[in-house]
Amino acid sequence: MSVARNLVWRQQAACRGVDSKIFYPLTEEEAQEAKFICAQCTVRKACTEYAMRNYERNGVWGGMTERERRRIFRQRRQSA
Repeated sequence: MSVARNLVWRQQAACRGVDSKIFYPLTEEEAQEAKFICAQCTVRKACTEYAMRNYERNGVWGGMTERERRRIFRQRRQSA
């Protein structure tokens, strides 16, 4: 599958056109605005999986902060 096809979900993302700074908060509390946008997004799962597959270390992806994604990543490794 081509890279372009794998990223089609981005065209439908609720964050499209939103200032990207919102998705790179300095604290967990600042992440709430990004999480609110993600909560309304129809492609949230695809976004989360993209971040997990590509080891995105920064920002809110699919409504999850770096810390939350690391926790899920560890759980997946342990259950594998």
